[in-house]
Amino acid sequence: MRLIRGLTNLKRLSGQADSPLADGCVVTIGNFDGVHLGHKTIIDQVKQKAAELDVPSVVMIFEPQPREFFQGADAPPRLMPFRQKFEALLAEGVDVVLCIRFDERFRSYSAMGFVEDVLIQGMAVRHLVVGDDFRFGCDRAGDFRLLEQVGQEHDFTVENTRTVTVDGERVSSTRVRNALNVNGLEEAERLLGHPYRIHGRIVYGRQLGRQIGAPTANILLHKMPALRGVYVVRARLETGEWRDGVANIGLRPTVDGKRPSLEVHLFDFAGTLYGQHLEVVFRHGLRDEVKFDSVDELRQQIARDFEHARAWLANNPAMPET
Repeated sequence: MRLIRGLTNLKRLSGQADSPLADGCVVTIGNFDGVHLGHKTIIDQVKQKAAELDVPSVVMIFEPQPREFFQGADAPPRLMPFRQKFEALLAEGVDVVLCIRFDERFRSYSAMGFVEDVLIQGMAVRHLVVGDDFRFGCDRAGDFRLLEQVGQEHDFTVENTRTVTVDGERVSSTRVRNALNVNGLEEAERLLGHPYRIHGRIVYGRQLGRQIGAPTANILLHKMPALRGVYVVRARLETGEWRDGVANIGLRPTVDGKRPSLEVHLFDFAGTLYGQHLEVVFRHGLRDEVKFDSVDELRQQIARDFEHARAWLANNPAMPET
């Protein structure tokens, strides 16, 4: 799979004979946050049509996501960071991911400007898969009907996305977030098709965990996470080895309470993990984040968290290592 970052690179490739989009493509557009069952169904639609036309399948996404651009800190929390989203799309067999920077310049695109500059000239679109409520362009002036009309003139077709339901309700990123917000890990798993997980690179922290007898692997989260609290987790190292442990995800209110992070303590592990990528699977909620009056109170609570986590693990079989 190929990653194309930004409109500049897209335009540069569009003039090259060896461009992956030289013969056109089948495209879908969206945030794809979580890459849940609904997203996977849309991707299957795109791949099926791309195979029929013998052209690449393309997913167009945005960084930051549009609501993050418009709402800033009030935007909905992320289900996954960018790299994890890219890897999830790769796993689904997408040929090309086009990541467009959503900034003031892009948001000022007219609907027709977007269609002509990006879809037609930049991508040579042959077929487009979007929801019938899809809106785009400055002031959201473009819609499904406009795409159909322009498609008739420029020889591309437009198809509505298929809806996927679980328990009688449509699967969506919002629904996954709402489940995680109330610690509904089982419901989130049904919507995602797998247990909720976060991937990230391990960075140097303040070493506080090591000082209080609970060393952690620290993953800096650039966006506020959808999940907050202390959890029993299962983590996969770059070597492929799986380890059980406990994770705190959120703002660390006792320490600083400013930057979102994921801190993972792996049971019975003494190695060095700095710089490596870690996959963290959330299995069971232990408690909410709490601001303690002292580091000593935090240390005592962490010891209780470890005890409760080991007791839970003793009564629950290990997850398949996949």
